[in-house]
Amino acid sequence: MKVNNNVQNEMLQTTQHPDYKTEIVEVLRSNFTPKIKQDRILAYHERDIASALEMLSLEERSRLYHILNADTLADIFEYAENKTKYMSEISIQKRIAILSQFEITEMADYIRNMDKAERSMIIELLGDSLKTQIMLMNSFSEDEIGSKMTTNYIAVHSEISVKQAMHELVEQAADNDNISTIYVLDENEMLLGAIDLKDLILAREGTHLDAITMTSYPYVYANEWIDDCLGRIKDYSEDSIPVLDSDNKLIGVVTSQDIMELVDEELGEDYAKLAGLSAEEDLMEPLKKSIGKRLPWLIVLLGLGLVVSSVVGVFEGVVTQLPLIIAFQSLILDMAGNVGTQSLAVTIRVLMDEKISSKQMLFLVAKEARVGLINGMILGMLSFLFIGLYLFTLKAQSITTAFSISACTGIALLLAMLLSSLSGTLIPLMFKKLKVDPAVASGPLITTINDLVAVVTYYGLAWILIINVLRL
Repeated sequence: MKVNNNVQNEMLQTTQHPDYKTEIVEVLRSNFTPKIKQDRILAYHERDIASALEMLSLEERSRLYHILNADTLADIFEYAENKTKYMSEISIQKRIAILSQFEITEMADYIRNMDKAERSMIIELLGDSLKTQIMLMNSFSEDEIGSKMTTNYIAVHSEISVKQAMHELVEQAADNDNISTIYVLDENEMLLGAIDLKDLILAREGTHLDAITMTSYPYVYANEWIDDCLGRIKDYSEDSIPVLDSDNKLIGVVTSQDIMELVDEELGEDYAKLAGLSAEEDLMEPLKKSIGKRLPWLIVLLGLGLVVSSVVGVFEGVVTQLPLIIAFQSLILDMAGNVGTQSLAVTIRVLMDEKISSKQMLFLVAKEARVGLINGMILGMLSFLFIGLYLFTLKAQSITTAFSISACTGIALLLAMLLSSLSGTLIPLMFKKLKVDPAVASGPLITTINDLVAVVTYYGLAWILIINVLRL
């Protein structure tokens, strides 16, 4: 048994993931010479080195910055979560060298977030080519697709031969590694189309470029708003999408990785709005900023909550005559809120498609209404049965009173679920028509509106059905 246990422990140790971060920290804290440290550190993946940075002191990170070259540090910072902090710890000369290794979009984002004085100094120290590219990127606002483009692409002119195009590809590939798609331009630098790298390689030497150029190809204009064009381009499986200026000249591309990041940001913003926030919150965000994002929504919801409470006060006579009915209020409110939030989520997802037609919107409303009605009928009947039996057997109510209250609850549940499905669909559609982001119709807002609908439905039915009709 002891032998078996030893074997099991050895197997467990070999299957556990090595703690690379700790190993890297130990190397940096050792007494090895800088050359030995460098060789040992370079044996690890850049992502593991980036993860180890947070475990190091400022002095230990400074040693790391000294033993690694700018190219390696740029690769490491690509994975670092707090890149701005680490970059600020490096001398200005080496920082420029590291920035020069960044993708142009990443470099532009970093420079844009600097204070004005430091930004001007950094731009002045960059080479003329990089300076021109950065100034072009910074000429667009953060909400324009031009701010997310890169000049890392291959372009050839249409009048050259396949052999010359291959020569151009080899020359430009020294500075640009996005080579899977080659863009074809006319003599005025206007985009004509794109060539797949595979098609260029397989083309015969005498083939004209027109024969292998795709002229039906997605593109965007640099000054288009990201929200407006993202829905149009995200479904294409191209490695990059060309970005044109107002004269239809190619000035950059948006890579598939950039598009994925933009989609993630959009989903994050929509999720934040569904939670009733005005923007996404970060873990390290200042308290004042987080409060500023949440408070406006909470004030609106407080006002709506007071309206709901005042409506309950209107039905004070119903509660006085039939106190037992208040026990099932939360059931109606919770189910109405859940159904409304489900419909809202479905509607927001559908509205992410910018091409949705009015006919499709009407179909969505009809579908959600049917879903709410059918689910409401099923749950209403179950509520009628179980609440009636509960009141009759456990609360010693007469069978007439028990099933009158359960009938009121069941019908109110049916109506509340139907109306909540409609509100969760119609409200974001209304925002869409008003040119307002439909995600603003957030979960808390829909829930509060549905609470109001549910309260009026429940107590209104109780007042009409139980007190005025059955006179219980």
